[in-house]
Amino acid sequence: MPPIFHIRFLHFHHQLQLQDIVPNAIFQFLLNLHAGFRNYRDFIVQSLSLIYPTRLPSRNSRIKRRDLHFIRNASASVQPLTEDLVEETSQDLPMSGNSIRRRFLEFYAARGHKILPSSSLVPDDPTVLLTIAGMLQFKPVFLGKVPRQVPCATTSQKCIRTNDIENVGRTSRHHTFFEMLGNFSFGDYFKKEAIKWAWELSTIEYGLTAENLWISVYEHDEETYAIWHDEIGVPANRIKKMGEEDNFWTSGLTGPCGPCSEIYYDFHPNRGHSDADLNDDTRFIEFYNLVFMQFNKKDDGSLEPLKQKNIDTGMGLERMARILQKVPNNYETDLIFPIIEKVSELANVSYALTDDSSRTKLKVIGDHMRAIVYLISDGVFPSNIGRGYVVRRLIRRAVRTGRLLGIRGDEKGNIEGAFLPIVAEKVIDLSSEIDPDVKTRKARILEELKREELRFVVTLERGEKLLDEMLDEALENAKLNKTAPCLSGKIAFLLYDTYGFPVEITMEEADERGVSIDMSDFDAEMEIQRRQSQAAHNTVKLMVENGSELTENVPDTEFLGYDTLYSKAVIKGLLLSGKPVVEVSKGSEVEVLLDRTPFYAESGGQIGDRGLLKVTETESRKTAVVEIADVQKSLGNIYVHKGMIKEGTITVGREVEAAVDAKLRQRAKVHHTATHLLQAALKKVIGEETSQAGSLVAFERLRFDFNFHRQLVDHELTKIEGLVNEWIGEATPLETEVMPIADAKNAGAIAMFGEKYGEEVRVVNVPGVSMELCGGTHVSNTSEIRGFKIISEQGIASGIRRIEAVAGDAFIEYVSDRDNYMKQLCSTLKVKAEEVPSRVAAVMEELRMAKNEVSAARAKTAVYKASVIANNVFHVGTSTQIRVLVEFMDDTDADSLKSAAEYLVDALGDPSAIILGSSPGEEKVSLVAAFSPSVVSMGIQAGKFIGPIAKMCGGGGGGRANFAQAGGRKPENLSSALEKARTDLVSALSEKAS
Repeated sequence: MPPIFHIRFLHFHHQLQLQDIVPNAIFQFLLNLHAGFRNYRDFIVQSLSLIYPTRLPSRNSRIKRRDLHFIRNASASVQPLTEDLVEETSQDLPMSGNSIRRRFLEFYAARGHKILPSSSLVPDDPTVLLTIAGMLQFKPVFLGKVPRQVPCATTSQKCIRTNDIENVGRTSRHHTFFEMLGNFSFGDYFKKEAIKWAWELSTIEYGLTAENLWISVYEHDEETYAIWHDEIGVPANRIKKMGEEDNFWTSGLTGPCGPCSEIYYDFHPNRGHSDADLNDDTRFIEFYNLVFMQFNKKDDGSLEPLKQKNIDTGMGLERMARILQKVPNNYETDLIFPIIEKVSELANVSYALTDDSSRTKLKVIGDHMRAIVYLISDGVFPSNIGRGYVVRRLIRRAVRTGRLLGIRGDEKGNIEGAFLPIVAEKVIDLSSEIDPDVKTRKARILEELKREELRFVVTLERGEKLLDEMLDEALENAKLNKTAPCLSGKIAFLLYDTYGFPVEITMEEADERGVSIDMSDFDAEMEIQRRQSQAAHNTVKLMVENGSELTENVPDTEFLGYDTLYSKAVIKGLLLSGKPVVEVSKGSEVEVLLDRTPFYAESGGQIGDRGLLKVTETESRKTAVVEIADVQKSLGNIYVHKGMIKEGTITVGREVEAAVDAKLRQRAKVHHTATHLLQAALKKVIGEETSQAGSLVAFERLRFDFNFHRQLVDHELTKIEGLVNEWIGEATPLETEVMPIADAKNAGAIAMFGEKYGEEVRVVNVPGVSMELCGGTHVSNTSEIRGFKIISEQGIASGIRRIEAVAGDAFIEYVSDRDNYMKQLCSTLKVKAEEVPSRVAAVMEELRMAKNEVSAARAKTAVYKASVIANNVFHVGTSTQIRVLVEFMDDTDADSLKSAAEYLVDALGDPSAIILGSSPGEEKVSLVAAFSPSVVSMGIQAGKFIGPIAKMCGGGGGGRANFAQAGGRKPENLSSALEKARTDLVSALSEKAS
């Protein structure tokens, strides 16, 4: 009896509590009967038919939903069947997304593939921003840079793509977050097996009807066509030969490439075979893509066979779920629809009954929330750059879409609350089989979402205010120019892109004010952004790099640096300006590849070692010395020693003496161990939820980035610093051990975010304090650190804080320098060290009082000047005499100019209008406008009036209706700007006061 049958039988027994409702003899008979069936379904049907002979169908027919309903209600003691059991026992019921995923992985595992976990959405690859394909984690293997660990593998990979974000919710299949099921061969099997298994999986495991499946092949790939037609038996009229654009995969201008073959599902086979177009989304959906990576494209465009032929496939989980669950689009599968239902509940709408526009909005939020939750879980926090901008943009789209649906606040009646965390909880509930780590990070995800949403709502409201101002300006300009009011498309795009303001709201509000929008301009800006997004994120580059022939022949470097700082080694390769050479002489910058090395290569935040490579003098060769300034890792585990040849000549094949700078290595070790202690202290003081977001371990300092939502206060920093120094003083010996990664995680070891780990990992343990997976170099005892001092704490992005600190020799140097500064300060102030704070406070108070006195004197001078220029007032208007003054006040500073304007508007009385300008310094302009109440009541506002005047001087500004200030950088334009102010003010006042 297969073990899986036994497990499922016990599960079935538990669910139905059979011994409570079935005589013991029958139950024992069922146990014996169990072993004789071909499959689990047959056994369940036969067993249930023995229990309920009058109600259940025969063994050879299907279990209907109504029959399962009868079974559930046959006895009060019978518990509901689980979803898994329903799926396994009924061909009529839809297969769940989790089951589709499991079956795919188990199918290929049964055929020799190792099931590997999904890699992070943050790839260990500088050519892509986010993980966009299942093959990305295997890129070094496909390039031949890293030896394969297994001959073939299968994964369910989390992916993010945002290049088609505008299509999300509008089509049946576009997503930002999706899962790609894949099977991969690294020089093991090839086309025949890949095609055969893909067909078996589709038609037998998933039960798809063969007549509904169409195949596409590359038009010149006769081998693939023959396998599909002759061996699998797909009729010729359901195999489409397509061109290079559709069915030939390339990684770039050069590099690995090959033909591909795709499987399509036909939703409408009744339409026949003639003129069928596989690109017709209303009829077909591509669900499985098989890439046969068999060529290398050279610089001249020619193809040469790869030494190792590979298979790279991808099946969209959401697409297969749509097919098997028989729903009209991917969003209505059980992978996404529960999220949409939660959003519908918050919006108080019915997905089934609402209009298409609202359904699209519900789909957008359902899609985006999956991407947001998994990105934050993988350590991507909202910011204005890189990956952080992707998650921030998705959050903003979800928030503004929710507002369009009428969602305000949370479901608890708090109108000021956030709704995204509520939706995120549903995403997290569905995450168990996608990524189990998501639930452990729930608190952090919800807190980050709440904070970002509430912050963005404020931004959105600012966008509303800006839109109102822009519409006012468009109407005013139209009136002055006697044209139809129109809002620039660039402004609409600024509102959309910077403030997250939906263009449909912009259009609606503009229409209500009688203003049109230049949508062609808006569309042009959108297209620029879309092209940039696609260019940046839509491809995985597998370029065959310069020097690839060299690195193919160079083995991985053996690292000796944990145990020694000196060793002999053989030069295996030399690179000069990135190109392989045999010999390099004095004065050249060179990259040296050795067979073994004591030098640490930069990784895990720790910078590379420095030191010397030396070739000793022989009868035929003089001494050669290379000063190593940096060490980096190439693809795989090849150490690249970068340096300058100070003496002699070095040659490939020569033996060298490699010596690391011991003092610098010790400084790096001290800072690396101190970083581990710092992380442990942070978790103790501000909470276990905080986690590392990056680090730098250098010779002169350490830098530690971590996830936290606010600035740390002084007493927290003092406590953190005190804990680290306490642990240093305990003189605890460190323990390092290499162990399986599963054992390390079970022991509680912390993994550094963004790092790649193999099957075996190195664990660095400070007993009772810290345990981390780390390949860096460390002290042997915490006492070697000597001392630790935080020198700064600051925010570097939304939700990301940074601490810089020093330890060891750098700590001593820092304290010594600060002591010298204090001595100089004491000498200057002529006080003792403990008296410095009070003396500085006294000096600052004296300075403040002196500044106030100077400001008061300047204000009095400005008022005096104002009383003089008041004689230049002139009158405007016939029915109402308005006193107007527009004057230049030399180098009067901005505060004094304000005092002068306030004096004049009081002195001249109501109605009056004052415009003053000055140039208080080089490339500085100050402007002020002060209008009395009667002038403001005429509809002339100081804040709006001063803006265009300031623009002429290369600046801007604004303020209230009665008073406004502005500045600029072009004093040479001030005279003409004041003349324009005079003309515009007279014109506006004359019209109002005539």
